[in-house]
Amino acid sequence: MAGSQIERVFNVLESLTSDPRGLPMQMLAEQLDIPKSATHRLLAELIRLGYVRQNPENLRYHLSTKLVAMGFRYLSGSGADIVQPVLDRLAQDTGELVRLGVIEGERQIWIAKSQGARSGLRYDPEMGRDAPLFYTASGHAWLACMTDAEALSLVERQGGEQPKDLGPNAPRSNIELLERLRLAREQGYAWVEESSAVGTSAIAAVVRHPSEGRVIGVLSIAGPSARMPGARLHELAPLLLRYTEELAAASLASELFS
Repeated sequence: MAGSQIERVFNVLESLTSDPRGLPMQMLAEQLDIPKSATHRLLAELIRLGYVRQNPENLRYHLSTKLVAMGFRYLSGSGADIVQPVLDRLAQDTGELVRLGVIEGERQIWIAKSQGARSGLRYDPEMGRDAPLFYTASGHAWLACMTDAEALSLVERQGGEQPKDLGPNAPRSNIELLERLRLAREQGYAWVEESSAVGTSAIAAVVRHPSEGRVIGVLSIAGPSARMPGARLHELAPLLLRYTEELAAASLASELFS
């Protein structure tokens, strides 16, 4: 993974986000395809600046909390305080996990959430990662706003191997995906049951810029299929769509959607 020095630095940081247990230097060097000596220098400089730390017991390298703190400072000043109460209310109304993804170029990134389930089964995946487009409700909701050709092209560019633990109802071909998108266009929202994983369901709808009409985000509700069978998903749709309209109005005062 050759590149400029700054590319290498960010590649190191991104690699370290993949495992909270930390990574050994040898593995980082192999992942980044750079010499161990260069990897060591990058890590030493990042430690000096406070972005990385090394566990003295197993010598693995970890991200420090400095980047996390920077992210929270950015979110606190960029409109997250406007968006979060909306997510919290929807989570309370549904008793399930609510997530917001924002559109950045060709990526949809989950950046905020609120967990409405206080007991029993909980579905609570990590934030800050790209929403997979091929098999998630959030991905389908966004893709449904494109032509079939545009949607398939974007899925191809996102690439990557499909997880081995996908649910039994995940699309198995482009034809199946396009049928899901057709249904999403008809209904105005997308939904999946046991697609991204066994035992989980979700429904999602896009958030549009209030004056320009372009898609700026995707709002979703997800939870265990035992509580969210197909009938329940469709019952939640009007509520979800009302909240997307509220987020659209709030987007004008939030840099999260800029």
